[in-house]
Amino acid sequence: MATATLPESARRAAGARARSSDRTRRAVAGWVFALPFVLLYAAFELFPLIVSVVMSFTDMRSTDLRDPLNINTVGLDNFARILGDAKFWQATWNTLVFVAFSVPFTLAIGLALGIALNSGVRRLRAVFRIGFYLPVISSGVAVAVIWRYLLSTDAGLINSALRLAGIDGPAWLNDTRTALPSLIAMAVWRHVGFAMVIFLAALQGIPRELYEAAEIDGAGRRQAFRHVTLPLLRPAVLFIVVISVIGNLQFFEEPFIMTQGGPLDTTTSISYQIYTTFGFGQYGYAAAMSWVLFVIIACLTLLQFRLMREK
Repeated sequence: MATATLPESARRAAGARARSSDRTRRAVAGWVFALPFVLLYAAFELFPLIVSVVMSFTDMRSTDLRDPLNINTVGLDNFARILGDAKFWQATWNTLVFVAFSVPFTLAIGLALGIALNSGVRRLRAVFRIGFYLPVISSGVAVAVIWRYLLSTDAGLINSALRLAGIDGPAWLNDTRTALPSLIAMAVWRHVGFAMVIFLAALQGIPRELYEAAEIDGAGRRQAFRHVTLPLLRPAVLFIVVISVIGNLQFFEEPFIMTQGGPLDTTTSISYQIYTTFGFGQYGYAAAMSWVLFVIIACLTLLQFRLMREK
């Protein structure tokens, strides 16, 4: 009896070894194919990330590049310095205002355009999609340059059109009251196509039977939109809000190209403040600012997921 079962157990053991060897070969092959990406990621992402963490706890400056031995560890002094930096908190306020206005407007206009293309516009729908999405794939620097020309006080097309109507346009980018709203308007125009495409895809995924059932129950268009469309669009809303908040918290091209942070620092963003601080050679302090921005982004992202998780 034992001699009859021995070959079967041996075959099972051999099969197990073969499967284990096959899994090992697959794993090795997978890592070989992934190795170029892993090396590039480690060199250009992971290594700079670790270096920035180390830099944030030092007093490293541009002059220390010649003599690295002059770099001193300062612990949390850079972060304590941020707490008392009025320019950084002004930049933080500007960034939060930028996000607070640009994201809702992008969401609302993108939803309106998505609904229009989904139900109202039948002809040339593809043309409208491409037209609204072109600013999204265009260079941010090029878009900022064009908008700076449009909003120019003397030669700008917007003020020129207003003068034809007998209206003296404001100094859009040189007035503390209109500079930041001008950047917000440009950001909404640039990103609304992204929200439109996401909403359009989500709207096309809603089964028609749900609207027919709502109509049979006596629901009008507003009720169907409120009780059918909006609940099913919540995943798309969460995705757009999270991506838009993360992107807008890092807005940089707009103040860099259009206002250089002025007038009177009313358009300085956190990213632009980090850039100028790094440009002045304060590498350790700029690294600490970068990690504060990272914490802000992470906290706001987690807050959004927590608020919309149950929905």
